[in-house]
Amino acid sequence: MAPQRQRVWDWQLVGRVWLPEQGPAVVLVKAGAVHDISTYVATVSALLEEADPVAYLRAIPLAEPLAELTQLLANSDPVRRDPRQPWLLAPIDLQAVKAAGVTFAASLLERVVEEQAKGDPAKADAVRANLVKRIGADLSQIVPGSAQAEALRKVLMEQGLWSQYLEVGIGPDAEVFTKAQPLSAVGHGADIGIHPDSSWNNPEPEVVLAVSSDGSIKGAMLGNDVNLRDFEGRSALLLSKAKDNNASTALGPLLRLFDESFNLDDVRNAEVDLMVEGEDGFILAGRSSMRQISRDPEDLVEQTLNENHQYPDGLVLFLGTLFAPKQDRDQPGNGFTHKRGDVVSISNAQLGTLSNRVTTSNLAPQWEFGLRSLIDSLGRRGLLEVATTARQS
Repeated sequence: MAPQRQRVWDWQLVGRVWLPEQGPAVVLVKAGAVHDISTYVATVSALLEEADPVAYLRAIPLAEPLAELTQLLANSDPVRRDPRQPWLLAPIDLQAVKAAGVTFAASLLERVVEEQAKGDPAKADAVRANLVKRIGADLSQIVPGSAQAEALRKVLMEQGLWSQYLEVGIGPDAEVFTKAQPLSAVGHGADIGIHPDSSWNNPEPEVVLAVSSDGSIKGAMLGNDVNLRDFEGRSALLLSKAKDNNASTALGPLLRLFDESFNLDDVRNAEVDLMVEGEDGFILAGRSSMRQISRDPEDLVEQTLNENHQYPDGLVLFLGTLFAPKQDRDQPGNGFTHKRGDVVSISNAQLGTLSNRVTTSNLAPQWEFGLRSLIDSLGRRGLLEVATTARQS
């Protein structure tokens, strides 16, 4: 068996970097070196429309590398950044950013806790204990949409315990929502934003699928679906305000394409680790196991993209998380919430590590580079033709 280092060197990794005085560029990581491939394919969206993106990338000639990956990773932290050198961006561009919610039994109960506590963390422990006692079922063993799920639904309704979260958690239809707008996600090293009015929030470490316009799953990356428990707990109609804020979506560090050594089964068996390190010395560690997901990733993709809803530029899909932190940070019984300066690291052995520093959405760098800016940048560099279709070598 080849050593781990050699296997990492053979991964099919693509991403985007910011080139000073030029703009964003699509890159391929090969043997630890980062190569600009924008003259062949100027958007990740176009690359994923190829029937076999890996075969396409293996066929194109590579110029001299921009930098070593280790250099880009280090320069992606704005605190230490040399603005004259490139840094990593989120590894997607034109794709819609979607998310599936309530896909794990443990986090399902926490969503019901938020709802019944009306967003008040001080009430969470009592609500949690009452729910566990009254539901009396291991929800992880319930197949969503099954006859068993329907029978439990009727019992819970009779007890006055039915919830909109239980509906999407064990009912036939998954919750799929728009997490962020195209081009708004931040990459490795960037600040992530918490709404300044939130006092109960948490990171959500997730695996994120990259999907082409025809529904083909082409690869995966890590993501942080930054979550405001108080906003959503007050009302599910505040979901957009709880989820889609400036810098509230992080993706990266790179997109790993499916090939001979990495496929959807690896995603199904992935273990995602989380570490939060606060400036106050607080440390929170957790793990989310994809083996405990209630809905298969393929089913979630099919419920997102189908004859009823199309995504011509493709999409990425957050698959949800098992992780819902209950560890007290300050006041006993108030659980966990972020503080400015927290460093959040999400890791997986096959996808790398995505790290970001917490700030508030109003203090994070404003999102200013949208679609018009991208078109302008590609036009100035003569790359508009390859923005939509990969050029043959």
